[in-house]
Amino acid sequence: MTLNLTRRNLLASAGALALPIGGAFAQAKAEFTLKYGNNLPVSHPMNMRAAEMATKINAESKGRIAFEVYPNNQLGNDTDMLSQVRSGALDYFTLSPLILGTLVPAAQISGVGFAFKDYSQVWAAMDGELGAHVRKQIDASSSLFAFEKIWDNGYRQITTGTKPINQPEDLKGMKIRIPPSPFWVSMFKAFEASPATINFAEVYSSLQTKVVDAQENPLAIIATAKLNEVQKYCSITNHMWDGFWFLGNKKSFERLPADLRAIVTANVNAAGLKQRDDVRQLNDSLLGELKGKGMLINTTDAELFRAKLRTANFYADWHKKFGDEAWAVLQKYTGKLA
Repeated sequence: MTLNLTRRNLLASAGALALPIGGAFAQAKAEFTLKYGNNLPVSHPMNMRAAEMATKINAESKGRIAFEVYPNNQLGNDTDMLSQVRSGALDYFTLSPLILGTLVPAAQISGVGFAFKDYSQVWAAMDGELGAHVRKQIDASSSLFAFEKIWDNGYRQITTGTKPINQPEDLKGMKIRIPPSPFWVSMFKAFEASPATINFAEVYSSLQTKVVDAQENPLAIIATAKLNEVQKYCSITNHMWDGFWFLGNKKSFERLPADLRAIVTANVNAAGLKQRDDVRQLNDSLLGELKGKGMLINTTDAELFRAKLRTANFYADWHKKFGDEAWAVLQKYTGKLA
């Protein structure tokens, strides 16, 4: 299935997820009701593919599973849902590796600033040894597990309401919203910014009320969350690649018979691969759209920012925290960082 991911089609498709997948009739027949939550708007490719995935899981299980999708923070913010999936109150949840790092520190390694130069490096690493290393750490240190194929969020860009970001010095003193993760705090403090950790559900209002002047997210989120309405500048920094581990509660998953686990696993991974293509296509198309809505776009030189991080000992400090073995696996795909 190929999705035509224009803005109009995204919004037209949003109604499909206004309510969770699976009504009362399906639940009455199902042996297992499985709930999946995320923080993204219903129009984001993640939720379009999640709806398709849920329909396939329910059909292939012949009604034994009622797989329900709860988008747009319906079940709480990231912190709430992470707690729920850990306790088993929620079966599945998609979360950035960097926010997962508050629970599993090793998960953050895929978000090292200015590490992956392009998607060929990203997918080689995350479908290869680096992804396997992180999944092993998640499995060993929590009540969670991660499916094999990480979903895409995209390269992250910086938007501001006051001035474009052309070089690291432009970030000095800037109040910028970041997700609740020590890794983001570390990186933006290395740039001498003033980072503020705010959950995604509060980003729009925080920018609107000038609690912060800037934020950073992939273009697909900037567009689907309408952040262009409260930000003037979009600087293409590609400062980190970010994804979404599709996490499951171990005990919940183990309660499923083997044949149903296989159905869920196959469909989650297949949907993740399709969603990767959707996000890439959407991000590639959005610069023109955001310009058309009045955003001022500028590009940057990644090496200027990478040099600043080296000077601030960002890479050296995180190398120590992750350890030689994990850092060597990362640099196998990225090349030498510091």
